[in-house]
Amino acid sequence: MPKVGMEPIRRKELIDATILEIGEIGSLNVTVGKIAKRAGVSSALAHHYFGGKDQILLAAMRSILARYGLNVKREMALATTSIERVEAVIKASFHLDNFSPQVVASWLTFYVLAQTSDDAQRLLQVYSRRLQSNLVYDLLKLTNRENAERIANGMASMIDGFYIRQALQKPSSDRLETISIVTEYLHFQLKNIAN
Repeated sequence: MPKVGMEPIRRKELIDATILEIGEIGSLNVTVGKIAKRAGVSSALAHHYFGGKDQILLAAMRSILARYGLNVKREMALATTSIERVEAVIKASFHLDNFSPQVVASWLTFYVLAQTSDDAQRLLQVYSRRLQSNLVYDLLKLTNRENAERIANGMASMIDGFYIRQALQKPSSDRLETISIVTEYLHFQLKNIAN
């Protein structure tokens, strides 16, 4: 029987172990047993807290998305203009916490899981809508709705695309160069609209 008060600690350990295990394996071929072993707990306890592998994977992605949300808030707090706020979303998307090999591998695994899991698909839609809304909100201060949505779609596609490339490409992409490329796309699109 688990010790009283240990559940939040064990859940975090299992989530962290899931991200590390996926980062090492690089696919959905992780097992609850391997995750539990990495976390230093029994498989039974992992099942008790989460129910199964998909639920652990979803909990790991919720943790990653929560960290991403904190990074977006931190970066936006430093921004003073609309363009800086859009750039803040780009920076947060490729923050060291978010663009580490383990987290990138978790994203790739999450994209695959979302193909077959309704819960994962819903979580992916929440992330996608939030990203789109964060970008469009400030882009609307710089251009009309049609342009704002088109630019936001392009930026979101680039962000997701760089995660996929990062997971599949060796050597990996330079984080700062990636930020620069997406930022250049933003400025290029805004400049084209102005002309």
